[in-house]
Parts: sequence; C-alpha cells; structure tokens
Amino acid sequence: MLNTELVGEPLPHLESGRLLAEARRAVPEAFDAQGRLLSPIAGRWARPPAWFNAVSPIDGSVLAELPLLGAGQVAAGVEQAAAEFAPWAARPLDDRAQAVMEAVAQLQTHRDLLVRLLAWDIGKTLPTAANDVDRCLAGIVWYLGQMGTMVDGRKPLGLVSNIASWNYPFSVLLLNVLVQTLAGNSVIAKIPTQGGGVSLTLAFALLRRAGLPVSLVGGRGRDLSEALVGHPRIAGVAFIGGRANGAEVHRRLRDSDKRYALEMEGVNAYAITHFTDWDALERQIRAGFDFGKQRCTAYTRWVVEKSLVPKFVRTYIDAVSTLRVGNPVLGAPVDFGPLIAPSKAEELRALIEEARELGTAVLYQGELAEDAFTARQERGAYLPPTLLFGIPRDSELYLREPFGPVDVLVSVDSEEELVREANVSNGALVASVATDDPELAQRIAARLHAFKVGINALRSRGDREEAFGGKGGSWAGAFVGGTHLVRAFTDGPHPMEGNWPD
Repeated sequence: MLNTELVGEPLPHLESGRLLAEARRAVPEAFDAQGRLLSPIAGRWARPPAWFNAVSPIDGSVLAELPLLGAGQVAAGVEQAAAEFAPWAARPLDDRAQAVMEAVAQLQTHRDLLVRLLAWDIGKTLPTAANDVDRCLAGIVWYLGQMGTMVDGRKPLGLVSNIASWNYPFSVLLLNVLVQTLAGNSVIAKIPTQGGGVSLTLAFALLRRAGLPVSLVGGRGRDLSEALVGHPRIAGVAFIGGRANGAEVHRRLRDSDKRYALEMEGVNAYAITHFTDWDALERQIRAGFDFGKQRCTAYTRWVVEKSLVPKFVRTYIDAVSTLRVGNPVLGAPVDFGPLIAPSKAEELRALIEEARELGTAVLYQGELAEDAFTARQERGAYLPPTLLFGIPRDSELYLREPFGPVDVLVSVDSEEELVREANVSNGALVASVATDDPELAQRIAARLHAFKVGINALRSRGDREEAFGGKGGSWAGAFVGGTHLVRAFTDGPHPMEGNWPD
C-alpha cells in the first residue's frame, strides 16, 4: 500500500502520501479497498485486471497505483460511454451548462489538492501547476458564456475520444473534455501513460459527481488504440502527442467518417536577423524555459544571422545562467523541476554526448541548484539548460523536438538560408522572427511554415477564443480553440478550418 494513514507502511515521501490520503477522503469512490485507483466508465468504477505504478519524477516515489485495463475491457467501456450520448445530447443546453457549472464548482472546491497532486504527478512547480488548473477553470467559464452562439444550428457528434500527452492535463485535456461535453457529446479519455493520472482521476471523479457523461481509462497505448480510435462507436478523436503515434492515428482516421483533430510535434524555430533589442530577447529566452521546455510550443531552435551569433550567445547565457533547476515542491525557489522521467533525461544526455562526439560545441551547460534537493534524493530526471552549436545534420537533435531544455543554435549567411533552417521539420505549431526591420519581419514571417508566427515575440498555444493548429506534419484535421474547438466536434453548416489530406 501507499499510504501510512491507511495501512501503516512507510512512504518514500510523506507529503505525497498525505496528498493521496486527502484524495481518498475527497473521492472515496475512486479507490478500491487496497487504496488503488479505479477507472470511471459511464457512471461505474471499473476494476482492472492489473495496475501500474504512478511514479513521481520529483523523487522517484510511487504516488499511487493506476488501473491497467485490457483491450476488451476498454472496448466494452466505449460501448457504455457511447450509450450515455443520446440522453445527454437530448438535454437542453441550459441543463448541460448547469451540470458543467456544478463540475466547475466541485473542481474549485478541491483546486488546491488538484494543484499539489498535479505537481507531484508530472513535476511541475506549484505556480506552474496552479496555472494549468486555473486556465482550465477560467477557460470553461468563458465557454459557458459563449456556447449558446457557438452551437447555434449545430449538433453534437456522439462519443468523442481524447488521447493526450501528459504535460497539460488540465488546461488542454480536461478543458477539451469539458467543452466537448458542454457541446452535447459524451467523452472518453485515456490516462497519459507517462504521468498525470492521479490528479486526472480525481478530476474525473468530480465531473462524474456533477453528472457529466465522461469516462477515463488507463492502460498501454498499443492495447487501447483499437478501442479508442477504431471502434465504430467513436465519432471523433482528439489526439496530442508525437509524430510517429500521431501519424498512425491519422492513417486509421483519414479514410473514415470520424472527425479528428491531431496535434503533433514540430521543431519551433526563432529566426534572428538585422536585430538589436537584446534585452527584450533575453527576457523571452528566460521565459521560454517554463516547465523545462516540456511544451509543444517551446522554442528549441535558434537560427541566427552569422554576424549576430556572438551577441546572441552572450544574451542566451545571461538569460539562462540564473535559472534554478531543482525539486519543485521542496520550498527552495526554482524555475523548473524534473523532466517527466529519468529515462527522458537520460535520452537527452545521450543525444548531447553523441552530438559532442560528432563535433558539436556545447556553448552552455547549466548546473542543478544544490540547495533545492533533499539529501540523497533521486535526481535522475533533472536536466539543466544546454545550448549546442554546429550540430550535424544527421543528428537526431537537428531535426527533432527534444521536449526538454536543450537548445540548438544554427548560424546562417543569408535570408534564404535562415528561412530554410527555420523550416527543417516539415511544419511547426509556432515560430518567430526577430528583426528591427518591420518589412523584413513580415516577409520572413510569411515564409515560415508554422501555424502561428510571432514578430519580436514568442507565440503560445493561446486560450479561449484564440485558434490553434499546425502546418505540415505538425497537425492533421480540424483546428481547435474557441469556436474552432466546438465546430471540430459538432455538425453544422459552417466549414471547419483545418489541415486536411490532399
């Protein structure tokens, strides 16, 4: 067992144990008699044949045991979740909105517990975890005020499946689930394999208490893909993840009649030429390390005019040298904590070393904040900022999003080369150009193969009314955000904007 208050066995960390005990008091229906979490499926709490450990990247401690459902059990769950659609869709929008508002009230009541659990779940600092939860709550309140206009003349699709990455389980995954439900759909979601399942299970328990037709299942992606993507009762799929998995999901969906919005990774580039406002860029570089760059909109590729490289390197080092990396819940101030798992940090260390052996220069490599760890604490998941220069074109880090605090600097001699190097990943979610020349900025921005392009500024996913999508291989299907998210998972007269197959 995992909780000293429940079974008297020692825990690797008392704080996480107290949080689990508090969660069990808040939603006892989500736990079995041994304190293991269950899956909420169509109003019932399903018992899996096995469980898997939810391990915190903060210190390697086991937070809880999450359900490991099999393919047949999830397929049956899809049938049950789909059966919730018709009675829910038949309810007037005002009735659905009232239920969603009750869910928001439940989430608000347990907001602090959700924030602290989320920090332990995926290693966010408490302010970053709070921002994730609060953006979800503010977002659904905004949709509640706008939904009447958005669904006018439109009908919900049916059962919508959500398969999302672990990094923003509330402001992205849970908000999508709430909006899809408010629009009249029933919803089934998968627990992200790498993290977030403990806080999400608590949140889904609260949504079920409010009467929302939402289900949450846990298990291996390869076991659940057929049920969550290919099952005939699935009417729509929202996916957030890597290109390889996303391409496989797209292959299964592109010739079907299912609606889909598939967000996939891309290398987000910042192009710099004819530029002098280094103080502003320093602030942007520093801000860009939020959550250790474990974000789909993180900028990890810096394409810089050759004459400006020395000034850029000085600016970069000034920006990141004061960043503190350490245990995010210990109390010592840190800018970001661990990566999602020791295996991810080790993967990036290996790629850095491989690039170094091939002649890459490591222009900067930070250190961990020694005062931000407990004695003998597991540190395998922690990686400080690194800047690489002269990386070979056949290196993985040249073409791939690292999803961590590893930046690549590329020096260029011309505008053509700058645009080409900024567009290496066949499409991206965001990009930026920094220059003092407004006309040049617009010309370059128009050639960057990204959905959003900033001029002398970072771009982000955005909230509420702001549309979000991707170019090239970074996206497939309907765009999301504001009205786009609602139209993606409803039927009606308006055309859907998106990145569709030729």
